[in-house]
Amino acid sequence: MLSSSIIINNLAGLLVVTSLMVVTCKKATTSALLYAVQSAVLVLSFIALAGLMQAHELYTWAGTAVLTKVILVPLIMYKALGAMNDPEAQGMVIPTSVVVILAAVLLLLCHFVVSTVQVPIITQHGLEPVLAVSLGHFMIGVMCIVVQRNIIKQIFGYCLMENGAHMTLALLANQAPHLVEIGISTDAIFAVIIMVYMVRRIFTTMNTLRAHDLSALKG
Repeated sequence: MLSSSIIINNLAGLLVVTSLMVVTCKKATTSALLYAVQSAVLVLSFIALAGLMQAHELYTWAGTAVLTKVILVPLIMYKALGAMNDPEAQGMVIPTSVVVILAAVLLLLCHFVVSTVQVPIITQHGLEPVLAVSLGHFMIGVMCIVVQRNIIKQIFGYCLMENGAHMTLALLANQAPHLVEIGISTDAIFAVIIMVYMVRRIFTTMNTLRAHDLSALKG
């Protein structure tokens, strides 16, 4: 029977795979569905961590994440952004193969950083790879914002950053009151709603989703 730490490390690997799928997928609707899948993996990670680390608060975190990350955010993105399309905004500013290589480099750098720091709660359970993935996941979200031509896909970059930060919090501060986690989740929902509203206004006014076309905007 697989140990809990091995299961969690494998789930962390799935987080990396799904994050790259969200970044490289061309359609916003498909990215929304893939983000829901990734968030489901995050929920499973919370449940596994709760059992391994005896952090029962993470069970509540998992329930909140199902409502916010698996259902609400993907639904908002799918419904609000699915009808908008700009063929000129498709793709990324660099090839997909380069994006994958950059993601691998970011993960290796995060693994190096984690290996130089001894965190008792992490080393005790052999979760160093998971911590490295959570940090790398955040950086992949930043990379998504930088390399995407489409401002819709840049919103997904923010969502990936938030998932990475959430995983890091679950590893290092899983005893935090549930109210803290609720605050983080609701902040993410309101941020997505605001960004979706802005994207819809931009598309209605300028009929473009290209980030480059918006570089001259001021204020």
